[in-house]
Amino acid sequence: MNSSEPNIAELTRQLIEFRDARDWRQFHSLKDLILSLNLESSELLELSQWKSEIQFEQEAQKEPMQQRLREECADVFLYLLLIAERSGIDILDAAASKIEANAIKYPVEKARGTAKKYDEL
Repeated sequence: MNSSEPNIAELTRQLIEFRDARDWRQFHSLKDLILSLNLESSELLELSQWKSEIQFEQEAQKEPMQQRLREECADVFLYLLLIAERSGIDILDAAASKIEANAIKYPVEKARGTAKKYDEL
């Protein structure tokens, strides 16, 4: 990585280059990428297993948990980039569109301070 902050396109390019150098595309069907994303998400979830909310929040601010969180978040993110690339989705555009849609579904005046789903507001 260079010293400047990477963008989605550059990270995706590096990830594809890494994958292709190892001839791993053959293992990266869309279905298998989605399965792998979920497996990595489970590894992220596992970090909080058997801990109270307070204990986990405290551990998450210090090493070695900080490093473990970084690694698992990166794994989830990288699989998401591979899924987006494989399916032709512009992930930044999709995320921006989702935020806009959620703003409509969850107007501040109805959603502030509640965890209710949009159809219950």
